[in-house]
Amino acid sequence: MLPIEALEALLQGQHPDPFAVLGPHLDATGIIEVRCLLPGALAVQVMAAEEGRVLADLPAVHVDGVFAGACPALQPGMAYRLRISWPGGVQEQDDAYRFGPVLGDLDVWLIGAGSHTRPYERLGAHPQVWQGVAGTTFAVWAPNARRVSVVGDFNQWDGRRHPMRLRGQSGLWEIFLPGVAAGAAYKFEVLPQQGPPMLKADPYARCAELRPATASKVANLPPLLPAGGADRTAANRRDAPVTIYEVHLGSWRRRGPDGTQFLAWDELAQQLIPYAADLGFTHLELLPIAEHPFDGSWGYQPVSLYAPTARFGEPEGLRAFVAAAHAAGLGVLLDWVPAHFPTDLHGLAHFDGTSLYEHADPREGRHKDWGTLIYNFGRTEVRNFLVSNALYWLERYGFDGLRVDAVASMLYRDYSREPGEWLPNQQGGRENLEAVDFLQRMNETVGVLRPEAITLAEESTAWPKVSQPPSAGGLGFHYKWNMGWMNDTLAYIQHDPVHRRYHHHQLTFGLVYAFSENFVLPLSHDEVVHGKRSLLGRMPGDRWQRFANLRAYYGFLWTHPGKKLLFMGGEFGQEAEWNHDRSLDWHLLADPLHAGVRRLVRDLNHLYRRLPALHQRDCSADGFAWLVADDAAQSVVAWLRLGEAGAAPVMSISNFTPVPRYGYRIGVPGAGVWREQLNTDAACYGGGNVGNPFGLVTAEPVPSHGHAWSVSLVVPPLATLVLLHEMPTG
Repeated sequence: MLPIEALEALLQGQHPDPFAVLGPHLDATGIIEVRCLLPGALAVQVMAAEEGRVLADLPAVHVDGVFAGACPALQPGMAYRLRISWPGGVQEQDDAYRFGPVLGDLDVWLIGAGSHTRPYERLGAHPQVWQGVAGTTFAVWAPNARRVSVVGDFNQWDGRRHPMRLRGQSGLWEIFLPGVAAGAAYKFEVLPQQGPPMLKADPYARCAELRPATASKVANLPPLLPAGGADRTAANRRDAPVTIYEVHLGSWRRRGPDGTQFLAWDELAQQLIPYAADLGFTHLELLPIAEHPFDGSWGYQPVSLYAPTARFGEPEGLRAFVAAAHAAGLGVLLDWVPAHFPTDLHGLAHFDGTSLYEHADPREGRHKDWGTLIYNFGRTEVRNFLVSNALYWLERYGFDGLRVDAVASMLYRDYSREPGEWLPNQQGGRENLEAVDFLQRMNETVGVLRPEAITLAEESTAWPKVSQPPSAGGLGFHYKWNMGWMNDTLAYIQHDPVHRRYHHHQLTFGLVYAFSENFVLPLSHDEVVHGKRSLLGRMPGDRWQRFANLRAYYGFLWTHPGKKLLFMGGEFGQEAEWNHDRSLDWHLLADPLHAGVRRLVRDLNHLYRRLPALHQRDCSADGFAWLVADDAAQSVVAWLRLGEAGAAPVMSISNFTPVPRYGYRIGVPGAGVWREQLNTDAACYGGGNVGNPFGLVTAEPVPSHGHAWSVSLVVPPLATLVLLHEMPTG
C-alpha cells in the first residue's frame, strides 16, 4: 500500500527521499508495487524493458498525478519502462526511481569534508550509461533545502516530476534521469525552508545557454589533458621571456554587416593567435570567459564558474583554441574570478534559501563597490568548489596559468569599507584569514598537480610575500601585478615634458622595490576605460609628440625589470578608450604612425626574447644596475640589464623631453663597443631618425658616474635607446 503520509510529504516538498516513496517497492505479500509521480499524465503502463510487453496498468491514486499499482509479473531487479499517455501523445521512458544512488559513500564523505580534489567530476550533470541505461546523473549541494528537483525541457520544467534523493546529512542531492542527453537545458528547482521554489543554474554546469537565457546545459566532461610538456614549463619560468597580450575576446574584433557579432572560437584561433604570435608575445591572457549574464561586466561577474561562455560557441571550441595557441608557441592565461559573484536570482546567491556560498552578514558578504557577494572562504565546500575550479581550467582546457582577479579585496576585511562596516577576524585584525588559507591551498594544489602552470595575483597593496611559497609564509603566487609601478609611471608620462623634472621620482621609485616580488608590469584593460583615456590619449603634446611619448614609454617598459603585459589596442596606439561593445579601431593601421607603434611593439617583443639580459633576471636584483638615476633636470634615465654568465649586458637610455641630447656621457663598467639594437625614434616607427652614427658608440677611458670608462651618446628626443655590449677583440 502507498503510504499516504509519505505521499503527502512528497507532494508538499517535505520528503527527503522520494525514492522511499516512488519506484518499485515490495508489498507485504512479496509482490512489487510501482509508484509514479507524473502530474498531467492520463494513464501509465509498466512495460518489460527488453521485450516491450505490458506488465501492468497503473491506476491513478491521487489527483496530483500519482499512479501506483501491483505488478505481479515484475520480478525483483527486473528492468522496466513506463509508457505514459499525455494529452499530446504517448511517451516511453525508463523510471528514474528504479535506479540506485549516484554518489558513492566515499564521494559523499570527501565532498562533505572538503577533501575531494575534483568534486566537479561527481557534482553537476554527467551524461553517461548508468546501470545499463543511457542518461544523465545530477548531483548538487543544497543542505538547507526542503526539496531539490531537476527541471528542463525533458519534464516540462515541472519540479514535481523529478525530486532528488538527499544523501543522509550531507546536503547532497542526486538523481539519474534516463534519456537525458548532452545538450539538454536544465536547472535545479530548489524549495527553501521558507518561501516559494527557486530556479537555480547548476553551480558545476559545464555549459550554459547564451544570455539572456539562463539555463545550464548538459555537457560531457572534457577529457583530462596530460600535464604540460617541457616547452610549456620552460615558457613559464621566471628566467624566461614572458610578454602577455591581454584580450577581451568579445571586442578584439567583431564580424557581420553591422559589426556586432562575436567571433567564434575557430575564428579567434584563425585570427587572434597568428596575430599575437607574429607580434612576438609569448602568452595570451583572456579576460574572464566563465558564463556571465551581463556583457558590461566584461566577465568579472560570473554565474557559472565551470562553463565557458556561450558567446563564442561550444566548450569544445575553447579546448581547440588553447591547443591551437600552444601549436603556435603561445601560452594561454585565464583571468579567474574567485573573489565575488553577482546577485542574479538564477546564480549562487541565496542558493538553497540561505547564504550558502556567501556570508550572511553583509559586513562580510557583500562588496559595496560592485554590488556583488563575497564567497565564504571558511566553508569547506565553498573552498573546495573554488580550488577545484582552478584545477578544472588547467586540467580540462589546458590553460597555462590563472591571473587571479581582485586579490586585495579578498585579503582585507575592511576593503573599501568605513569603520563599523566590517567585522574583524578572530584575532581582532583586518586580515581575512580564511581567504589567505584559501589562496595558499589553491596555489599549493596547482603547484602539486599542475607544476607547469603559473598563477598571477592582481594585488594592489603592500601585502608581504605574495609571490613567495606558503612554506615561507607567502601566498604562493608565481607573479604579482605591479600596480604601483603602473600608477606611478602612467602619472609621470601624462605630465608635460617641461614639468617632468619635478616628478622624476615617479619614474624611478619602482626600482626601489622592483625585486621584493616577482613582478609583472601591467598596462591592462583597467587603464583604458572609465574616462582614463587610451594610452595614446594620455600622452601630452602635438600629434608627433604624443606618438613619440608612447614609443619612448614602451621602450622604457620593455627594458625595465619585470614581465610585460599590454592590453589589446595598445600595440597600435588605439586613439579611443576601450569599448567592450565594439571592435578595436583596426582602420587606424592605415596610418603610418599607428603602424609604426605596432612595428615597435613587435620589435620590442622579439628583442626582449632574443637578448637574455633583458629577461633572464627579470625578478632578481643582480640583473639590474643603475647608470643614470638622478638626471631629473633633463628627464633622462639609464640602466644596465644583466643576464646569466656569458650573456652580453644591455644598456637602456630613455629621454622624456623633446630635446635631443648630444654628447650625453654615461659611465660604463669597462671597455668595448655598444651597438644600437633599437631606437624608438627610428623612422620606421614614425620617429625623426635621430641617433648615433652607424648605430654604435665606443667606450672611452673617461671617468663618469663612478666608472673609469664612459660613452658619449646622441640620445634622441622623447625616445628610448637599447644598446648591446660587444667586448673588444685582440
